[in-house]
Amino acid sequence: MPTHIVKESKVDVLIIGAGPAGHMAATWFARTGVNARIIDKRSASQFVGQADGLQSRTLEIFQSFGFADRAIKESNHMLEICFWQPGEDASKGIERSGRIPDSTIGLSRFQQAVIHQGRVEGWMRDSWRKWSDNSLVLERPVQATELVIDTSIPASDIESYPVTVTVEHLKDEQAVAEQFGSKVSNGLFRQFGGDGDKNAKGETEIIHAKYVVGTDGAHSWVRRNLGISMVGESTDYIWGVLDGIPVTDFPDIRCRCAIHSAEHGSIMVIPREHNMIRLYIQLQKTPQASDSSSGRIDRSKITPELILENANKILFPYTIDMVDIKWFTAYQIGQRVATEFQKNGRVFLAGDATHTHSPKAGQGMNISMADTYNLAWKIAHIVKGVADPAILDTYESERKTIAQNLIDFDAKLSKLFSGRPAVPGIETPGVDLAEFHKVFEKGNEFASGTTVDYDGSILIDKATNELTETKRRYDEDNITTNPLATNCPIGRRLDTAQVVVQSDSKPVELADVCLSDGRWRVLYFAGDIKSNASLKNFMVKFGEYLEASDNFVKKYTPATASLYSVIDILLVHASSRTACEWNDFPSAFRPRDHKGRMDYLKIYADDTSYHQGHGHAYKKYGIDTSFGALLVVRPDGYLAKVEPLNQDGINSIEEFFAKFMIPQKVSLSNHEPIILEREEKEWYGSESYARRIFLE
Repeated sequence: MPTHIVKESKVDVLIIGAGPAGHMAATWFARTGVNARIIDKRSASQFVGQADGLQSRTLEIFQSFGFADRAIKESNHMLEICFWQPGEDASKGIERSGRIPDSTIGLSRFQQAVIHQGRVEGWMRDSWRKWSDNSLVLERPVQATELVIDTSIPASDIESYPVTVTVEHLKDEQAVAEQFGSKVSNGLFRQFGGDGDKNAKGETEIIHAKYVVGTDGAHSWVRRNLGISMVGESTDYIWGVLDGIPVTDFPDIRCRCAIHSAEHGSIMVIPREHNMIRLYIQLQKTPQASDSSSGRIDRSKITPELILENANKILFPYTIDMVDIKWFTAYQIGQRVATEFQKNGRVFLAGDATHTHSPKAGQGMNISMADTYNLAWKIAHIVKGVADPAILDTYESERKTIAQNLIDFDAKLSKLFSGRPAVPGIETPGVDLAEFHKVFEKGNEFASGTTVDYDGSILIDKATNELTETKRRYDEDNITTNPLATNCPIGRRLDTAQVVVQSDSKPVELADVCLSDGRWRVLYFAGDIKSNASLKNFMVKFGEYLEASDNFVKKYTPATASLYSVIDILLVHASSRTACEWNDFPSAFRPRDHKGRMDYLKIYADDTSYHQGHGHAYKKYGIDTSFGALLVVRPDGYLAKVEPLNQDGINSIEEFFAKFMIPQKVSLSNHEPIILEREEKEWYGSESYARRIFLE
């Protein structure tokens, strides 16, 4: 312990590391009102480069937080990928061998885009400021120096602060990363475990936390302090990365390209914002580290000129030069996964701290943010006292499987991308480029993030997958569906569909009324209530159930929170909207607040809109309008359960929530839901349909 302590403090959650994963965690905590802090050991100096790809699922998540429009406006959209390889006469260089859509058609309403990581983090910081009333800020440079977990405090004790972290508040000049004297910004400093810390000392603070989230990168200080190792291997493939404005006669420079040359390696072209491109270039000749036995390259001697020299050999007969070079780096491909993602149910690792891989599949930033998108809402539930800490066990079981799938995918793709291609007339075995195209196209589904499939757990109601995580592979379908919703795999994110607001005919995407605000959703697909008397009768009975004092909505909602702020109910019927009168729907689906203001955004029709046609939501989800279904959706948008429209279905949902939700000592009164001061401020001029604030 330090002898001079400037101050001590307490916080519910401390985030160590402010990369994309840390930013995503902070976005969730700000949105759900959790008392959190985020620190980073680097100074405020912002480097260019680093990650740049945004996959479809990531953009869906951004939409759920309310800032996907910024990504759509500012980023470069990649819609096509072109393949180039040696022609029949390899001496004449490369030729185009095909082109396909860059994103698999129909997987999402969003397609892959690219933009600088710094802009992405900026959007999330803006979201923090909005939802935390400027109380959550990025603190840097702040370096953690000691982490201790009091293991005598059980996980069930959510009032104590069992994690103690000692930090040093540094000055900016003490936390500048090495650049090896290059005039061009680069990522070569990331090779070194110290990351330019210089063992600097500043003002000391001891932070007592209920939970710590370590998102401090591949050389994670948190991971090392927990004694958690990374398992995997490195390859001999060396790649250089270069960002800038191209000067070239290569015709597909504004398309994503996968290029194989006969003898000089491969290139991936990524068209970026502001007319820039990024080149991932295989380096055939690289300077070796002084300790040649280590097999490591001397990255400090990698230069843009060296990278471009290799690029021109690969692109022959075309040429390329680069002006306004913004950033460069070099890396040696390796795939590793952490042996554990948490320690004592109190400290959690996410992002590059748990998995490392090549960047060519555009997964680094996306998978990292998906980690904390999975984790943070669970921590929020516990901190707010509405869920049992046992739900945190699902973080490692869900995300470690995805990390292993990523490593499997990346290893296969990297081998096919980096290997010398099979060339006509040359007997030496090489990569079958037809196989490469097939793997690449199939891998697009995995890379999109939309096919992530979580196994059965207390949060996903399906049989636990018997396949071990080492056997499960990214290209296996392995889906579970319910006959009531045949196109909705349980354990996967529920895709969106257009529906129409019953009260005013406005067409909306269902995902846009199920935003990331910390709430569970029960989507009540009521069926054709005008033509089917049994469906109408169930609607009445379900409404009466929701009006009663002891249902699964009110049972888990604290008296200090507003109605439907923990579990929300949305009704989507399949009858003609104009054939249904507003007042015909039970009052439970037309709730009023303490001032008598009605919520008109609880009832929707799967019907034709005036200007955007019919969404056919029931057809898209595989739900029969004669039967309907109850869909339980997690706060992170993943489908947890499907049940029939009967008492057994309601009972099953009650049993599901009873496994992990904590009954509140004082439940909401039947007719006087409390609207909170902060929710009151959001009622008018709301930017979205989600006006509820999670347990504030």
